[in-house]
Amino acid sequence: MPPTPRILSVLLVLALALVSGCDDLPGSAKSSDAPVNAHDVQIALNNLKVAAWHPMTGYSRDHFSHWRKAGENCDVRDVVLERDGKNLKKNGCNITDGEWYSVYDGLTVKDPLEVDIDHMVPLANAWRSGADLWTDQKRSDFANDLERPQLLAVSRGSNRSKGDQDPSQWKPPNFQYYCKYAQSWIAVKTHWQLTITKDEKGALTDMLGTCV
Repeated sequence: MPPTPRILSVLLVLALALVSGCDDLPGSAKSSDAPVNAHDVQIALNNLKVAAWHPMTGYSRDHFSHWRKAGENCDVRDVVLERDGKNLKKNGCNITDGEWYSVYDGLTVKDPLEVDIDHMVPLANAWRSGADLWTDQKRSDFANDLERPQLLAVSRGSNRSKGDQDPSQWKPPNFQYYCKYAQSWIAVKTHWQLTITKDEKGALTDMLGTCV
């Protein structure tokens, strides 16, 4: 069932809160202090369709073309690195130095080559959750989505550890990030009308229980 106008309104507020905010985390990965109504987020989670995974037949990251151009000689990866970093040194769009606080594991990374741009909902998970039925254009829109809390600069190690796992399979080592992680996951899956598994829903419910 498509999300209702009420749920879409809630998720818009949630996405803006999670993507655009202020420096409330040490070392300053951008997120927000804007209040998020826990009841509304739970409703959004309950409105996500629970279904078994689709098969991985035909999957390739090439179906999710990224990173798109974002200005002259810049791409979406450059945008996220700049958005989530501080004390940056740049040569045009090429960021040569800076600091990034990796919310997943609480590490501060100072080498841009050690920073990965994580897809909150991994591309392979999206494929198993309904993106196998999309066009490549829509998959590319998903892979380059800067409006939802879908793209995040994190340590390379934490991103590789996460892989394509959902919250029932992998959670950030940083327990303090559970709340925002669950909120972000729900916001992305709601906007893109992706399904969740029963185990995934249970894990997200538990993680929302950490929100204060």
